[in-house]
This record gives sequence, C-alpha cells and structure tokens, in this order.
Amino acid sequence: MQNIPVGLPTKIKALRQSPYFVDLSQSVLDLLAQGTHLRRYERGEIVCWQGEPCTGLYMIRNGSVKLFKLSSKGRELIIKVFEEGATFNEVPVFDLGSNVVNVACLEESEIWIIDAAVIRQVIKEEPEIAQAAIQNLAVNLRMLIGKVEELSFHQVTNRLARLITQLTPDLLEGQVNPSITQDQIAARLGTVREVVARSLRELERSGAIRVQRRQIRVIDENILRDWSQEPPN
Repeated sequence: MQNIPVGLPTKIKALRQSPYFVDLSQSVLDLLAQGTHLRRYERGEIVCWQGEPCTGLYMIRNGSVKLFKLSSKGRELIIKVFEEGATFNEVPVFDLGSNVVNVACLEESEIWIIDAAVIRQVIKEEPEIAQAAIQNLAVNLRMLIGKVEELSFHQVTNRLARLITQLTPDLLEGQVNPSITQDQIAARLGTVREVVARSLRELERSGAIRVQRRQIRVIDENILRDWSQEPPN
C-alpha cells in the first residue's frame, strides 16, 4: 500500500463524483476533504480484513476489488466485485461496528478513503447523505438476497450459466488482464474448481459455450439463458 499525496481541489472533485456527496455545500466538502486520502494497492493486496476496526468509506478511483469471505478451512466465497467509481464498506461506517467482509485488489488500484469519523460528523447535519446511504444499502441488500436465492435454489451449472451471461466476452476469452480463472469463478459461485469444470463441460455439451485453451466463448446465447434460469422481467 502506498499513500499518494493529492491537493484539496482534487479531493473535492473526487467527492463530488460520489452520489453520497454530490449535492453537499462547499464548506461540508472542505471538511470531508480534510479526512480524505488516496492510496495505491498492488494486485492481490488486502484493502481491509473482516473483523478489523473500520477506517472509513472506500471509493475506487481506478482498478477493481473483490469482497469475499473465508471459511474456517480457507475456502473463499466472493460476495461482489467492484470497479471504478464504486464505493464499499458502508455498513461499519454507519453502524459503528467492525469490517464485515475482506476486500482485496484484483489489479493495481487507486482507492480513496474517507475517514469514518468525519462522515459520521457530517451525516448529523446533512440528511442527504443518510438518504443516499439508505438507497445504496437497499441495493446491496437486494443483491445479497439474490445471492442467497441462487445458492439455495439453483444448481452450480445454472449459476455458472447466469454468471457467464453477466461477464464480458473479453474477460471470458482472456483478452484482458487480469482474466478470470476457474478458481475465481468457483469463488463467485460458492463452490470448488472441480465442480466448475464439470459444469463447464455440461454447458459445452449442450451447445451453449465452447471451452478451449482456458477460454470460454458463448456459442448460443439462447441455450445459455435457458440454463441460467433468469427470472422474467
């Protein structure tokens, strides 16, 4: 981790890009900027650990991170992947508790950290932040309910098909760095690599995809969507 020195105008510009702070007055933004810092993380570096004290709200300037849990045996479950512009770690900022998940960088990333104590001070006077926080927490709750439903009611092959429909072709076909691996897919699905490999073969036999040289290519989107069992709009 490396601290990056930045001036007050740059901090305020970054804060204005967040839905939490976009409508705040200049004086309030000045206060928040005093507690805002920019850090650079290497690929694979931990941003925060579950159970540690909360340092603040994180906002991704560039790069991407994964939010994940670890079992007692070290098995990883990826809760969510966030990219440029996203914020995370809201829960401990607002409930005064410790971090609820682990966060690690998927690539070299620059991340803003807004001090939790400063946010709590401002939120008492600016109800707009509370409204934005409620909305974002509601979005995250819907996402978690959807993940519980997937894990409870859908087989791995169905969940894998759904994940493939959500990922970009460049990521699936290994044309970007970092490209997604079977281990990462397994972590996102709450399973292990061997089960993912069997599910990939099942999707391939059905004509939905083709797997070659560790690359996944969608062959028939209709078959893949049938497998994904997406709910109707």
